Amino acid sequence: MTRARIDYLWIATFAVLVTFAVPWFLWGDSRVFAGLPLWLWWHIGWMGLTAVVFHLFTRRAWDRGIVEGAR
Repeated sequence: MTRARIDYLWIATFAVLVTFAVPWFLWGDSRVFAGLPLWLWWHIGWMGLTAVVFHLFTRRAWDRGIVEGAR
């Protein structure tokens, strides 16, 4: 895979993470699981997924957009 293609993949990944960070599709939903609203469980799970993706980004692609020696 080319570097540019990988860059676009990371951009798309973070765009999806941002898009679904707010569970707009659960607004007005009154379901409860384990004493907490379903939308809150979505948010907790989504933030966990975001943390995992960001960890992968720091390990594999942290140098994206950084040019060595640029001032």
